[in-house]
Amino acid sequence: MSAKSMILGAMIFYPGGEHLASWRLPGAQPERYLDLGYYRDFARTAERGGFATAFVADELYVWDRYRSGIDHVVNTRLEPFTLLGALSQVTEQIGLAATVSTTYNEPYHIARKLASLDFLSEGRAGWNVVTSASNEEAWNFGRDANLDHEVRYRRAAEFIDVVNGLWDSWEDGALRHDKESGYFADASKVHRLDHRGEFFTVRGPLNIVRPPQGRPVIFQAGASEAGRALAGATAEAVFTLDGGGLKGSQALYDDYKARARANGRDPDHLKVLPALSPVVGQTKREAEEYLDLIEELTPDRLSLDWLSHYLEFDVSEFAMDEPFRPDLSVPTNQVQSVFERIRKVAGDGTLTLREINRLLLRNRFLVGTPDRIADWMTRRFTNGAADGFMLAFSSIPVGIEQFVELVVPELTKRGVYTGEYRGSTHRENLGLPTPPSRYS
Repeated sequence: MSAKSMILGAMIFYPGGEHLASWRLPGAQPERYLDLGYYRDFARTAERGGFATAFVADELYVWDRYRSGIDHVVNTRLEPFTLLGALSQVTEQIGLAATVSTTYNEPYHIARKLASLDFLSEGRAGWNVVTSASNEEAWNFGRDANLDHEVRYRRAAEFIDVVNGLWDSWEDGALRHDKESGYFADASKVHRLDHRGEFFTVRGPLNIVRPPQGRPVIFQAGASEAGRALAGATAEAVFTLDGGGLKGSQALYDDYKARARANGRDPDHLKVLPALSPVVGQTKREAEEYLDLIEELTPDRLSLDWLSHYLEFDVSEFAMDEPFRPDLSVPTNQVQSVFERIRKVAGDGTLTLREINRLLLRNRFLVGTPDRIADWMTRRFTNGAADGFMLAFSSIPVGIEQFVELVVPELTKRGVYTGEYRGSTHRENLGLPTPPSRYS
């Protein structure tokens, strides 16, 4: 991969694809969602396309706030780090990352899991820091409600600091393995962390030596002010929503780079990867018909309940085909970037719920032929709006196979992507340096 080659990542959130109803699409394989082979095929397809990262998104609850969440949505998920450990043995070069909730985990556990994955994968581990936004998660961990948004992000910043400190517990060369003398390790090169902060008290040291990458790659997806601030200080790659056209995306890109610079970091060490959900067709009409099918397979009640979840009130109290005019002036404690997207689409209250749901669905996808999708990606990459893209495919396995077979060659033809790996570690393939130990 050349220095100017765009970065591509492949994401799985819903196992069937990037929509609540993707599991119903032709070619979907819902009976395989708990099988290793399903995810092995996904990761190997991405690896064949030269993707830097395979990313498994995760949540720590079943979406049962509304009955449609059980009736119509895939709620069964493999634990991601168990899965990535298995995938590390059936892939060779692609980075392996998964969601970590800093609200419902402890730093010592996560430092150990990620260091272990980094060793088992020979330097290909990564983690996506999330703060968790749903009360359903809180109820599974002994809380009556989720932490306030600002508190969650303070906890996340301290969590990352503790994990990084634990990874530095063992200096390089601390292990001696000297059978003759009987010294397994040099105690003078092993350090307690002795962290005491607002949220965590951690003695250390970690019971595994420093990972091959020094620190597994930190991803983040927060788009709120608190999320952007955390990304600027700590993230090495950030997933963003579309900035609203080229100029908006350029402004968002510049904002993240400026935040990294303000934290004394090299802006190139924070990779900006907008989320992209392509719907590929041999013709534009074929792609549009596929999106029509996604809409057709999504029950109205499910769309309403999804909207209700993020707005934190039941929108079904409003008529489906009358103007939707609730008070959306106060953000919820849910994912604020999604709330803002809904508020923007709802606009001045002239659209109906049916129209809003339709726009929200269709705005999630980039629909077109392989050359049109490649042109769209190239324009953003070459005009300072993206370092690459995190692909969330409209359907799996069909969508990722189409992209690798049809769009990757178009990107290569345009000279913006080589599909080749530049090194053996996740960091190398993202163009990131290996951070030195604090005890170097």
